[in-house]
Amino acid sequence: MAGTRLVTTPVTPPARPKLTVPTTDAGTPTGEDLYDAFTSWAESQGLQLYPAQQDAILELAAENHVIMATPTGSGKSMVALAAHFFGLARGQRSIYTAPIKALVSEKFFSLVEVFGAENVGMVTGDSAVNAEAPIICCTAEILANEALRDGTEANVGPVIMDEFHFYADPHRGWAWQVPLIELRAEPGRRSAAQFVLMSATLGDTTRFERSIAERTGRDVVTITSAVRPVPLSFEYSTTPLTEKLEELAAAQLAPVYVVHFSQREAAESATGLMSLNLLSKAERERLGERLATFRFSKGYGKTLSRLLKAGVGVHHAGMLPKYRRLVEQLSQEGLLKVISGTDTLGVGINVPIRTVLMTGLTKYDGERVRQLKAREFHQIAGRAGRAGFDTQGTVVVQAPEHIIENEAALRKARAKHGGDEAKVAQAMKSRAKKKPPEGFVSWSEKSFDKLITAEPEPMVSRMRVSYAMVLHLLQRPEDPILAMRRLITSSDETPARQAQLQRRALQILRELLAAGVLEKFDEPNEDGRTVDLKLDLQDDFALNQPLAPFAVAALELLDPESETYALDVISVIESILESPYQVTGAQVKKLKGEKVAELKAEGVDYTERMRILDELTHPQPLKELLEQQFEVYRTAAPWVADYELQPKSVVRDMIERAFTFVDAVNFYGISRSEGVLLRYLSDAYKALRQTVPQEKVTEELEDLTEWLGELIRQTDSSLLEEWERLAAADDPEKLAQLEAARDDVEPEPPARLSQNVRALTVMVRSAMFRRAELFAQEKEEALAGLEPEGSEFTTPDRWGEALDAFFDEYEDVYVDAKARSADLFRLDRSPAEKPGFWRAVQVLDDDQGNHDWAIHAWVDLAATDEEEAPVIRTSGVHEVGS
Repeated sequence: MAGTRLVTTPVTPPARPKLTVPTTDAGTPTGEDLYDAFTSWAESQGLQLYPAQQDAILELAAENHVIMATPTGSGKSMVALAAHFFGLARGQRSIYTAPIKALVSEKFFSLVEVFGAENVGMVTGDSAVNAEAPIICCTAEILANEALRDGTEANVGPVIMDEFHFYADPHRGWAWQVPLIELRAEPGRRSAAQFVLMSATLGDTTRFERSIAERTGRDVVTITSAVRPVPLSFEYSTTPLTEKLEELAAAQLAPVYVVHFSQREAAESATGLMSLNLLSKAERERLGERLATFRFSKGYGKTLSRLLKAGVGVHHAGMLPKYRRLVEQLSQEGLLKVISGTDTLGVGINVPIRTVLMTGLTKYDGERVRQLKAREFHQIAGRAGRAGFDTQGTVVVQAPEHIIENEAALRKARAKHGGDEAKVAQAMKSRAKKKPPEGFVSWSEKSFDKLITAEPEPMVSRMRVSYAMVLHLLQRPEDPILAMRRLITSSDETPARQAQLQRRALQILRELLAAGVLEKFDEPNEDGRTVDLKLDLQDDFALNQPLAPFAVAALELLDPESETYALDVISVIESILESPYQVTGAQVKKLKGEKVAELKAEGVDYTERMRILDELTHPQPLKELLEQQFEVYRTAAPWVADYELQPKSVVRDMIERAFTFVDAVNFYGISRSEGVLLRYLSDAYKALRQTVPQEKVTEELEDLTEWLGELIRQTDSSLLEEWERLAAADDPEKLAQLEAARDDVEPEPPARLSQNVRALTVMVRSAMFRRAELFAQEKEEALAGLEPEGSEFTTPDRWGEALDAFFDEYEDVYVDAKARSADLFRLDRSPAEKPGFWRAVQVLDDDQGNHDWAIHAWVDLAATDEEEAPVIRTSGVHEVGS
C-alpha cells in the first residue's frame, strides 16, 4: 500500500514573476529532469525557491500527491504552477479548481501569461473557453461532475484543489469530496490523478493521507510549516475603534483591514472614519491626482470618492466591481491606510494588509449568532502581513463595545482623581455600568487567546445525493446503482448518514424510472448496467443554467402577438435566475411601506393590517403559469426538483418604471448592495443572450436586451469586459492589450450613450411611457420631478394645467399593455429644426380611443451623454397635430 509521510520545513516569501515554459528535446523527461528545468527557470528569473516549495515540487516531480497545509503567503501558488508545468511536460491534462468564479477567472488569466493562451482553458458553469486545453481552470463542481461521468477513465493528471477547506462547506463540500473518491485507481494500477490539496487551515489531514493513498496507489506527502513567512503579533484592544486606527497608522502598521461581519456594518463604519487624520499632505495630493479622472457613478460612488480621498477604503461583495478593484489597486500602491470590509477577504482578494483588525469575534451564520470557529479566525487573521510587503503582521481584536465604553469611563475617572482608587471606585459606583445589548453573544480576551492557539476544527464531510449526480453517473459504462453505492460508502459520512444517502439515491432512481427517463433491464447489459437512460442529455448538462431547458419549454406558452410578449420572455428568464435577495427584500419593504399608508387611510385595524402586510411578496409576474408548467415539466424531468423556480421582477420592473441603474438603487434604497443588483442584471443579460432561441426573439425583445447591455456598460463595464477578455483568450496580442487596459486605475469610459441608438431608444420610450402613467394617476408633483433643469414643466402647476385641459375632454387614460405599444410612441431622431436633439411623442390612450392628445418632449443628446442617462425635457401636452 502507498505510504504517507510528513515533511515540516520553514518557508519564506514567494515571488510573483512573469513566467515562460521551458522545453526539452529529449523524449518524456524524468522527474529529475523536470525538477531541474523548473528550478533553473526560477533561477533565471532571479527567484529563490524556499525549502517548503522545494520539498513540495520534488514530491510532485516524483509523481506523489501533495497536501500543502502551509500558512497564507507561503508560496502555494508556485507549487501549483510546478504541478501544471509537470503535467504539460508529461502530456497530461491538469486541473485547477477553486470555490469562486472570480478566483478561477483570475487564475485563468495568470496561467495564460505563463503557458500561452493555446494551453489554458476555463469552465465555470456559465463560461467555457478553450475547454480542450491541457490546462483547465474550473470551479469545484465542474471537476466533480466530470469525475462522476468518467470515473477512472477521466482524462485528468495533476489536480490542484485551492482553498481545500471548502471540503467542509455545508452546501458545496460534496464537490470537493467526489473527485477524491471517483478519480481512483483500477485494481492493480495507479490512478492517473495526482492531487495537490492547498489551504492554510486544513487541520488534521491524516484521514486524507490514508484514504487518498489507498484509492490511488500513490504516496501522499503533507507539507507543513511551523513558521509563518511573515510572523504575526496579536493584541486585544479596549481602545475605541477610531482612536485605535489612528494609533495603528501612527505606528506605521497600516494598511489596516477592519473586519466586519455584515456589509451594512462595513459601510457604516467606513463613513464614521472620514474624520481620521491618516494621510500626509503629500499622500493626499497623490491620492487626489489618482482619483481625479476616475469615473464615479452617482449614488454610492460619491460617498466612496469622499472616503478614498480621506485614505479610507470600503471592500465587500455588495459594491460595484470597478470600485472593489479601485480599492485593491490603491491599497497596493500604499495610498489607503484603512479598508473597512467584511470577513470574505480570505478568498481571492489581492490586497496587501499589514494589520487585520476584527471588530468582534461573533458572526451570524444564517441561523444564529455564534463565536467564530478556529478555522474562520485563522483564515481572517492569516491575511495580515503579506510576504513581499511586510516583515511582520498584526492582528487586533476589539473588545465588545460595552466593555470598551466601561473601560473608557474607568480611564477617565482615574485621570480625574489622580489615581485615588477609593474616589475612582466611588465615581464608577455612581455611574450606570454599560450593559451588553439584548441577545448579545459575548466574547472576551480569553476567547481571543483560545482562538490564537486553537487548531482548525476537523473538516466534516458534506456529501449529498442529487438528481444531477445520478444522471452524471448514468453516463459512465458501468452499473450506476453499484457506482452510487460505492460513492456513498466510500464517503467520510457516518454509517447512519450513508444509509440515509442510499435511501435518497433509491428514491431518485424510482422517480426517474416512473418518469420514463430510465428503463430497467431484466438482465445486466454488456456494460453491466441494470438501468439506463432512455433519452440523450445535452452535452453541457448541469454546467450552464440548470433550469434553462425549462425556460425554453415555458416560452412555448407565450403568445408572440401579445403586447407584453417581450416583457413576458424576460419574466420567464428571470424566474430561472438566482434571486438577488437584497433587491427583492427591498422591493417587499417598499411595497409594505406603500400598502400600510393605504390601509391606514382606509381605516383598516392594526391586526388586519399586519395580516395583509405579512402576505405581501415581491412582484412575481407569470407566477401561477410558470409554477403550473414547472410541475408538468418535472414529471418528465424529475431532476429539476434539485432547483427552485424563483419568479421575480427586477429587469422587468426597471423597464416598466423607466429606471436607470441609479434610479433603481435610490428607489429601493440599496446603495450598499448595488453590486448585487449589477451582477443580477449581468446574469439576466447573459441568460437572455444564451437561452432564448433565435426564433423566439422579436425586434422588441432584441431592443430590450440591447438596452440591458448598455445599462450594464454605462454602470460598470468590467463584467461585460470579462466576456471580451474570454473571447480574446485565443488571441494573445489582443488579450495582452485588454489586460494592460484592465490594470489601469482609471477604466476606459464606456462609449457615449447616444451612440447606442437602439438602447437609448428603449430608454426614451420607457421614460415617456412613465410620464403617461403618472399623467393617468394625476401625480403632477412626480411628473415635475422627472424634468431636468431648464424644462418649462419643472413645476407641478404647469402639469396641473395640462391635466385640467385633458380631463376636461376625457375621463380616463389607459396604461395597460396596449397603451405601451409602439403604435402610440413616435420618435424623430433627425428633427430639422433642432440638431443634436430627438423629438419624442407619447400618445395618450384616452378612454374614447381617439388618441389625439400626447406628451411631447425633446431628448438632449449632449446632456444625455454627460449624464449617462436620457435627459428629456417635456415641451407640451396637447393635441397630436397642434
